[in-house]
Amino acid sequence: MLSKDSLPFRLYGVTDRSRLGGRPLAEALEVLGAQGLRGVQLREKDLDEGALEALAAACRPVLDRWRVVWLVNGPAALAERAGAPGVHVTASGDVAAVRSLLGPNRLVGQSAHGVEDVRAAARGGADFVVVGPVFATPSKAACGEPLGLEVLRAACAAADPVPVFAIGGVTPERARACRSAGAAGVAAQGPLMQAAAAGAAAARDVLARYADALGGL
Repeated sequence: MLSKDSLPFRLYGVTDRSRLGGRPLAEALEVLGAQGLRGVQLREKDLDEGALEALAAACRPVLDRWRVVWLVNGPAALAERAGAPGVHVTASGDVAAVRSLLGPNRLVGQSAHGVEDVRAAARGGADFVVVGPVFATPSKAACGEPLGLEVLRAACAAADPVPVFAIGGVTPERARACRSAGAAGVAAQGPLMQAAAAGAAAARDVLARYADALGGL
């Protein structure tokens, strides 16, 4: 299990190719990797398993070249076939079953939507927990009302020493407050995808602002 200090990224980028204006995801990840992004979750929920595996195969050379730690949001067997360093599971996912397939050396991240979910993920052996939505955001509307910073603070305390990442409306301007609440880092989708679609200068700017707020990427 990793500690808050040993996890190799503080910004966990979450993909959504629908926000790229038609740009291939591998190209967008090339832009972000070149500008310093070090953690990525391939999350393309509209794809079936075969299509997600093909997308992972297309993105892997870019991610590996930039030494990005990438996790697949999908079946553990798919992550194994794709050669991913890890897998991201839902709040109801079975971390023990994932471990039995992938072994102890791959990362397992788990989503959580409240303090009890966070406790369960920490007890279950997740390497890190992504909790949210902390702030209101359309991409997480189905997950319920925003938790807010005080619930995030309680979640971080409940998970300790397992690292917690805040997700849901976490702009660079809000990332500092999440760190102050005890989060090891933040997960972001919209700001990163939009910046990657716009090109290297936009990606450089948004990643610099996240790095400033988080004390690194």
